[in-house]
Amino acid sequence: MDPLEFYHHIIWPTLDDMGLRSDAACQLLLGTALVESNLEHIVQVGSGPALGPYQMEPATHDDIWENYLATRRAHTNSVRAHMIAQHPTASEMKGNFYYATTMARYHYWRVKAPLPPKGDIEAQAWYWKRWFHTFHP
Repeated sequence: MDPLEFYHHIIWPTLDDMGLRSDAACQLLLGTALVESNLEHIVQVGSGPALGPYQMEPATHDDIWENYLATRRAHTNSVRAHMIAQHPTASEMKGNFYYATTMARYHYWRVKAPLPPKGDIEAQAWYWKRWFHTFHP
């Protein structure tokens, strides 16, 4: 998929619908998708469990639902607005990029550290490595 199309037709409108859109957040999510899947793979290459354009693992997906969204109805409603299935399932991230984007944004939203500024690619890469991907300094 073309990165600019993904940015303008998936990331931007999804984050806008959520009320969590900023240039920095949109750039961070695009960078995450590019480094994780190159916008080419919806299941992890090899034997890993990661799914969707952001390559989120089902355990992370489930943790967001169980330990964050379960106590935040407004956020839960925001996620459900982007779901196709009746019940949340990690496998939906493979075919529903709006849902995958919503889950990736909430994954970053839970982080206490502020998002790096837009245009600071090095800081965004560090943030991704520290908060989204397994951190190995």
